[in-house]
Amino acid sequence: MTEECLICKAPLVYLETDELMECAICHKQENSKTRCITGHYVCNDCHTRGMDAIIGLCLAETSKNPIEIIERMMMQPFCHMHGPEHHVMVGAALLTAYKNAGGDVDLPSALSEMMNRGKSVPGGACGFWGACGAGISSGMYVSIISKSTPLAQEPFTISHQMTAKSLGEIGKIGGPRCCKRDSYLSILSAIEFTKEKFGVEMERPDVICRFSRRNNQCIGKRCPFFLENRKK
Repeated sequence: MTEECLICKAPLVYLETDELMECAICHKQENSKTRCITGHYVCNDCHTRGMDAIIGLCLAETSKNPIEIIERMMMQPFCHMHGPEHHVMVGAALLTAYKNAGGDVDLPSALSEMMNRGKSVPGGACGFWGACGAGISSGMYVSIISKSTPLAQEPFTISHQMTAKSLGEIGKIGGPRCCKRDSYLSILSAIEFTKEKFGVEMERPDVICRFSRRNNQCIGKRCPFFLENRKK
C-alpha cells in the first residue's frame, strides 16, 4: 500500500468543487478537485512525466496481445497504480496489437495521435465525468483506426459503440476507481469488438491482476481479475 500522494504517500481527497492549487513539483497553478490530505497537489503533466516512452515501447512490440503490451507499460517508472497515463496506455496497447495482428494502420502516426487525445482526458474523469478515461481510450482507438471525424457516419457510430461497450462493463463492476481493472475491462471489450467490426483477431488472455496489494481501494472478490477468483 505505497501509492496515494506522489509526494508524501498520504491518502487523496476529492473535493466537490474546483480549487486553485499549485503543483508541488512544477509549481504551476491551476484549478483541481484532487489533493492529498496534507495539501499536496500534482498536476497531470508531472504525474505522467516519462509517458512519451509509450511510443517507443509500442513500436518495438511484436505481440498481438494488448493485455501483455499494457502490462509491460504498467511496469515502467512512469506508470502509477492510478492515473491519467492509463488514458493513453489502453488505446496505445490496442493500436499496437491491432497492427501486429494484421490491422491496417500507420502505427507511428496512430500512436502519436493517441498520445495527444489520451492526454486531454484528465485524472478523475471516472468519478467527475461519469466516463472512465480507460473506456474513452478504447473509443479513441476505434476512432483512429476507422478514421472517424465529427462528420463521419459509420466510423462515428462504431467509435461511440466501442466507448459505450467499455463503459458498460466498467459500470457493471462499479467503484471505487481502479485504473488497472478498468483498463483490463476496456481492452477485453475492444478485443471482442475489433474482431466483430474489423475482422482482426487479437490475442485474448485470461487476465489475473498482479496489482491488488498496491491498491488501497481494491474491491477484492468483486473484481473479475482478483487472484482468489481465478483459483476456483
